[in-house]
Amino acid sequence: MLAYHRLSADEVMKSLEVTSLGLNDDDVEMRRDKYGYNELTEGKRTSSIAVFFGQFTDLLVIILLVAAIVSFLLGEVESTIVILLVVIVNAILGTVQHAKAEQSLENLKALSSPTAKVMRNNQLIEIDSEDIIVGDLLMLEAGDFISADGRVIESFNLHINESSLTGESLAVAKSSAPLGEAHETIADQNNMVFGGSFVTNGRGLVAVTAIGMETEIGKIANLLDTAKEKKTPLQISLDRFGEKLALGITMICVVIFSIDLVRGRELVESFMFAVSLAVAAIPEALSSIVTIVLAFGTRKMAKENAIIRKLYAVESLGSVSVICSDKTGTLTENKMQVQQVYVDQKVIPHDRLHPEHPVQKKLLLQAILCNDALSQNEKEIGDPTEMALVKLGRQFLFDELLVRKHYPRVAELPFDSDRKLMSTVNETGNQTVMITKGAVDVLLPKIVKIETSKGILTMTDEHRRKIEEVNQSFSENGLRVLAIAYKERRGNHPIDAKDESGLTFVGLIAMMDPPRKESRAAVESCIQAGIKPVMITGDHKITAMSIARQIGILKDPSEAIEGHEIEKLTDDELEERIEDLAVFARVTPEHKMRIVNAYQEKGHVVAMTGDGVNDGPALKKADIGVAMGITGTEVAKDASSMVLTDDNFSTIVKAISNGRGIYTNIKNSILFLLSGNAGAIFVVLYATVLALPVPFAPVHLLFINLLTDSLPAIAIGFEPHHPKAMKDKPRDIHKPLLTKMFTTRVVLEGILIAIATIIAFRTGLETGDVVTASTMAFATLCLSRLVHGFNSRSKESIFTIGVFSNKYTWLAFFIGFLSLHAVLLIPSLSGVFKVATLSSTQFLLIYSLAIMPFIVIQWFKLLFVRR
Repeated sequence: MLAYHRLSADEVMKSLEVTSLGLNDDDVEMRRDKYGYNELTEGKRTSSIAVFFGQFTDLLVIILLVAAIVSFLLGEVESTIVILLVVIVNAILGTVQHAKAEQSLENLKALSSPTAKVMRNNQLIEIDSEDIIVGDLLMLEAGDFISADGRVIESFNLHINESSLTGESLAVAKSSAPLGEAHETIADQNNMVFGGSFVTNGRGLVAVTAIGMETEIGKIANLLDTAKEKKTPLQISLDRFGEKLALGITMICVVIFSIDLVRGRELVESFMFAVSLAVAAIPEALSSIVTIVLAFGTRKMAKENAIIRKLYAVESLGSVSVICSDKTGTLTENKMQVQQVYVDQKVIPHDRLHPEHPVQKKLLLQAILCNDALSQNEKEIGDPTEMALVKLGRQFLFDELLVRKHYPRVAELPFDSDRKLMSTVNETGNQTVMITKGAVDVLLPKIVKIETSKGILTMTDEHRRKIEEVNQSFSENGLRVLAIAYKERRGNHPIDAKDESGLTFVGLIAMMDPPRKESRAAVESCIQAGIKPVMITGDHKITAMSIARQIGILKDPSEAIEGHEIEKLTDDELEERIEDLAVFARVTPEHKMRIVNAYQEKGHVVAMTGDGVNDGPALKKADIGVAMGITGTEVAKDASSMVLTDDNFSTIVKAISNGRGIYTNIKNSILFLLSGNAGAIFVVLYATVLALPVPFAPVHLLFINLLTDSLPAIAIGFEPHHPKAMKDKPRDIHKPLLTKMFTTRVVLEGILIAIATIIAFRTGLETGDVVTASTMAFATLCLSRLVHGFNSRSKESIFTIGVFSNKYTWLAFFIGFLSLHAVLLIPSLSGVFKVATLSSTQFLLIYSLAIMPFIVIQWFKLLFVRR
């Protein structure tokens, strides 16, 4: 594509083969065949039905379905129904989550005006925005939404808000002058307009240079469509765990089935035994339990201003090792504020001004008079830079409405992007004064005098050098600087640019968007937790470095880089440098994608914040996309995993702390489920090796897995988070869930539960009734796993963390306890669950055996386990 920003307006018109009369009907028809319509297209989406059936391809689910079919063929209808219900509920949950994630492009399409005004056949007509074609002459005025990219041909004080694309909230003044090679990024191309932005002031004529998917917003749409969301560390761990578990279960079932057949047991009974073992081993409700625990975490985070859009992202937060944060509004307040002034040849902090000082008072009044902003009834109207001047005046009790009424404006020369100045003429008592404010480098050559407390002096080279030094110092500290000057006027003739000369200098006013007060503490907390905070912004490098230095992100200037420098690096070179960089300035959406990818290639889990349309692809690409709730576009929110309702960086840090706690709780829930299931497997293996009867009916194991196991597992997920969670380093995402230590705990705790259950089973067999033996084994396994829920709350003893600090574990225990006894004591349920009537002595034995594993594990933790 041609670099239209480098061409003159005439060259652009010539290259597009269009005149000031606009395109004719033949041109439009011919170009439509070449360029198509001005619309965003998207790749093929997977249907909800396909997603639903895709949930049944998991190996563990397949094993459960086989178990359900076998149970049905053998007449175990209850077991079949329960297994199928669990599988279908999990499939529905997965489908709903997938459907929620695919909204980004729909909202991107909404970022266009339904109509546009274009010149065709020498007439200004209104057309549907999708009918805009390359070469059309687009007429723009204040309030218009721009639906295509184009080159400015004429500008009449044209200002455009491009925040959705660049992330910067200040409106950009547009010019028709060609630009040099240094202006390659969107933010620097002030002679181009882009789809998705809108006109805030003035009017202009634009030649359309790109439509549809060729526009900058179209490129973002393409990035959004191709950016694949990564699985979270927990999803990866659970997938790997599921594969290993499924393989292990299949092998054990085949071995036991074969042993039974060799021993002469009937085929049907051997099948039931294998099914029984599969049901015992698979934690059927694991997926649902993880979902419930994550959902509970999202409720807690919502109260702390972090709304989670994608459940599994909750846990990913605990693994984050890099946070790529936007500057404006996230690390800063998103409000320009005066920091320092240079007046009466002295640099003075904004809060040390004295309004009774004549020169300082003059500076404050003139800053309000040469200004169109208003701050009334807590509403701010006007340019953020001018608003900062109004607020400075209000700080010293100067109300802008009263000041402007007292010194009425009689003429004005509005700000112009070519002049970079604004002038007003105001009546001040017996004289009329022209006040001019603008860029220092433009205004300084027009100044001949300087106002001081000693009177008005002739401007000398020394005065000029001092002003330039102060301006340089302000700029190096990331401050935006305005100069203010004036001169007395005689006569009532209109003013023009020629009048902006022979001025008297009053002072410089330096302002910036200051860091949020809590940002520095949040950055320190990140660094303590082993997380690297990084700033990615569309703002200038000097401004970005200043803010980053103040809040602790930047230590050395070498850690900052600009977009045009990234452009020159290959992906491999960027990966080599990425660990040494902390500030990325003047970046494009493609740069953001490359930055996120480089950190991910280095093994980091990346959180990325953003609010604009331009942030959408990177938010989707990141492990955790964090959108701004106040300033964020719908595109950014839909591409994200989390939305901050307060747009505050410190909220992300709180969310990471919660994420770490939630992962620990989920891991403890899984430990509880697996150790209990291991106990059941060991009991079945024991019965197989010794050729004993089947210790459990499939319905027993389903009752345990779905009720007396699920409730404690969920309750463990509600365990209060450890206050020292943010003192640890981020966990290694490559570390599997089934570590050596984790597996050892599962096996040892499973053996303890199995021993108690086997003793109950053997005691029952001594009565000569297999159903009684099976009932005692079922009751002991069920009750011991309920009690085991207290063991799994933490690595530490419950007497260390607090016996009653998690009320949900007690609630789960009592519900499970009552449910078990309902099955054992209510006759109508006894038949369904195939249990025998037990004596009080047998109940006492069951209670004693069930509490034994708890006593042994708590004794061990008290003696040997510390955080």
